[in-house]
Amino acid sequence: MTLGVLAGLLLAACTSAPEEPQPAAEPRPTTTSVKQRTPTPPATTAPRHTQPLVIAVHRTRGDLDASLALARRVVRGDQVTWSSLGAGPGSIDVRRGSATVAAATRDADVMAVVPASAVTPLVRVVSVDGVDPLRRPRRYPLQTRASEPLPRVVEVTVVGDIMLGRRVASAPTSRQDPAAPLRPLQGRLAGADLTVGNLESTLSMAGAPRQGDDSFAADPAVLTGLHDAGFDVVSLANNHTGDFGEVAFRRTLQRFAAGPIEQVGAGLDRASAWRPTVVERRGVRFGFVAFNAIGETPAAQPRQPGVAQVRMQPRTGPLSAADLGRAERAIRGLEARVDVVIVIPHWGDQYTNVPVPGQRRVGRALLDAGADLVVGGHPHWVQGVQVHRGGLVVHSLGNFVFDMDSSTQTQEGVMLDAVFWGRELRAVDFVPYVIGPDFAPRLTDGERAVSILDQVAVASDAPFD
Repeated sequence: MTLGVLAGLLLAACTSAPEEPQPAAEPRPTTTSVKQRTPTPPATTAPRHTQPLVIAVHRTRGDLDASLALARRVVRGDQVTWSSLGAGPGSIDVRRGSATVAAATRDADVMAVVPASAVTPLVRVVSVDGVDPLRRPRRYPLQTRASEPLPRVVEVTVVGDIMLGRRVASAPTSRQDPAAPLRPLQGRLAGADLTVGNLESTLSMAGAPRQGDDSFAADPAVLTGLHDAGFDVVSLANNHTGDFGEVAFRRTLQRFAAGPIEQVGAGLDRASAWRPTVVERRGVRFGFVAFNAIGETPAAQPRQPGVAQVRMQPRTGPLSAADLGRAERAIRGLEARVDVVIVIPHWGDQYTNVPVPGQRRVGRALLDAGADLVVGGHPHWVQGVQVHRGGLVVHSLGNFVFDMDSSTQTQEGVMLDAVFWGRELRAVDFVPYVIGPDFAPRLTDGERAVSILDQVAVASDAPFD
């Protein structure tokens, strides 16, 4: 593309109109209504659509913000340096056109100037005057032509293992409020359009503990607290929802069925345990599939309650082709029903940043079956990001709320923030936090944040390494 053509595309003389209000998200949508439409006469001219003209960089460049004046210089092709963005020494290799996103994915010296529709989560985008072009596209000041209207923007936050029993439940703050550990990040969690986690606690103690001191049960009142904190969907497909036996398991399912939060991965029989959960946000339908690969909680049988299970290493392997086939069929069955598929596996070795080989094999299979994003848990440490055909497998986000203090790593984790434009995943960010003495996670920065993100990077595929 020539510089003259690009300049003709750029609508940077003024900022775009304020972002159009989007309808409030329904808490638990189950159906999509079809409205009668009144015929309208054909337009005499095609409507003019725009989209952000994005500045994309390698992921290792971190979060960058440019002034509007500097961003316009980049777009014009003026010589600029990384130091002008606070990103270290060296000159910037500015390239233009959609194909240059791949170059910015590989080369930390490349800066790609591209339409937002060309951006993938394998790069970072530079905000301009504090406005993120992917999260707030209508407020972003640099615009270029688009062939169609902007899709709906949906922000999804996924967190790791949530355990609200044992010492968490007996902490002074939790005695007054069973969901007290969630309160410090409540505003941030509730600010996402869709918030998801793994609840590693039953909601009943109607039975003998089956894992001794490692049996986890939470006050049923935590359901209200989880909802207040912004959670919309939780996975129950883990190795602790069966800690107090079948009666407690059934009561937990009953409380979810009567409560405000959707659960996935557990059921009164095999069919219901494998049944995906579907929710809609801003007109985009999300389907969730979850499974447990660790054991301990009984696997659901044709007429017996339990969780969806995929037997695999290191706990329940070798890999069961039949179990993996059920997961693949559940994903494929969502294709005609939803726009986005997210899979939540409970898998891997504990207390390590390195996924076992079976995680990578199963992760590839889940993406090949049609998953858009796979986000795992159970290791209690953060693990890396696997890239396969442009799709992402995040092997572990670490603990989110837990009373483990055996190592520094068990008290750290990352939240995954994902940005979807309709059915397309445009961006992912990892937000580090530290679990405090009150068992509550709080955001962190500086050297501690860098250390946590380095633990993710060391076990990740390029460009997340």
